[in-house]
Amino acid sequence: MHPKVFRDELVRAAEWVADYLEQLPEGPVTRPVPDAHRRLLATGSLPEHGQGLGGLLDFVEKSIAPYPTGNGHPAFFAWINSPPSQPGVIAELLACAINATCGMGEHALMDLERGVVRDLAELAGLPEAAGGVLTSGGSMANLLCLATARHWFLQRQGATDGPAYDQAHARLVAYHSDQAHMSVAKAAAVIGLPSWRLRAVPTTDDRCMDVAALRAAVERDREAGLLPFCVVSNLGTTASGAIDTPAPITDLCRQYGMWHHADGAWGGLGAVLPELAAAYRGIADLDSLTVDPHKALSVPVGCGAALVADPESLRAAFAFRASYLDGDQEWPWLSDYTVELTRPGTRALTLWATLRHLGRSGVTALLSHYQDLARYLRDRIQEHPGLDLCDSGPLPVVCFRLHTTPEDGTSSAFHAAVASRLQQRGHAYLATVEHRGETILRACVCNHLTTTADLDTLLHEVVTSAQHLVGTRDR
Repeated sequence: MHPKVFRDELVRAAEWVADYLEQLPEGPVTRPVPDAHRRLLATGSLPEHGQGLGGLLDFVEKSIAPYPTGNGHPAFFAWINSPPSQPGVIAELLACAINATCGMGEHALMDLERGVVRDLAELAGLPEAAGGVLTSGGSMANLLCLATARHWFLQRQGATDGPAYDQAHARLVAYHSDQAHMSVAKAAAVIGLPSWRLRAVPTTDDRCMDVAALRAAVERDREAGLLPFCVVSNLGTTASGAIDTPAPITDLCRQYGMWHHADGAWGGLGAVLPELAAAYRGIADLDSLTVDPHKALSVPVGCGAALVADPESLRAAFAFRASYLDGDQEWPWLSDYTVELTRPGTRALTLWATLRHLGRSGVTALLSHYQDLARYLRDRIQEHPGLDLCDSGPLPVVCFRLHTTPEDGTSSAFHAAVASRLQQRGHAYLATVEHRGETILRACVCNHLTTTADLDTLLHEVVTSAQHLVGTRDR
């Protein structure tokens, strides 16, 4: 490719990106992908001869961009998916051009990753010695931390290999809240823990783990000759934003010789807010913590982090030697701390750029902004005669229901239908969640572009969609 062609297309792409992000709030939140278009994309279409670069932007503009998930729009309130930060977008391009692998060899981006991991750990409230690695997201971080917990426990049992490993591994038991993200069960399955040895601990009325029930479950398993090795708590449940205060769970783990991992993919940085500090009491004593910068901080997808109090425990679980891979033991390769050997440098640079753009005060202001918007939405719901506010945790997720629903036992189906119609209209987007056996509406605030006007639009769309469905039913 001629250098001038490449330069011209880069400039054209940069202009398109800036226009796309600027105009995104003006369009519909999302559009369904037509079946014919979906089949066309999924079929594959490799040409016999190569094509010019000029068609790339046209293809994206016509075939990809019109069908977003919706998370870039300020009226998107469904899943915990944020829009990309502007510094992160630029950093992604720069890191792609450098094209480093942050798993092996020597590269400045690998050292930068060590630095931004320290920044994350400090923001979360972990001790100075904490470290870890960046991951593709919370699912991979949970997997790394559960595998590390298993290795740590088996080391203490003197059972890391041979028949002793087989015998001990067959008795391992882990615990999580019944509000845990499904990635916890998936991680347990990947490390060879069958579902019958993964305990879902009941929660209290505030959706927090019942520590007394946890203790009872651990004692039952110990009496049965099993080996409880790890507890996974929540720092921000997906369904309701509940927080399991770490301190009492860590105390229990220390008593029984277990590892305490907290899934804070969404709310792992909440301790920076004074209003939430009490809920995070004891966070400095966690053994490991999952944080997703691509959620709370709007770093471009996918940038998660597995943070551990003792980075050597992570390395002990994942460091393998090969004659063709001989790393510097003073500055260990980051592949020693994870399952990946080839790792993109985009994570480190996009996180660094976003954090440097925000600063500590900016991180606090961003999270406070989300809290303020959630309070506004809760107040509006409580003021509305047709809506009922349901229980939710302190993080910015709001669960609510329609005050007047069908009297024939189809309330759950009605709420699901309201959400579906609202999504189809394209002016706002939310999800549903199960609450006390009933499907209700759930709105999560995690977009820095969102304003109170977007929340007003959301409630208007909920009421309008409900009225339409009632009118259609009555006819």
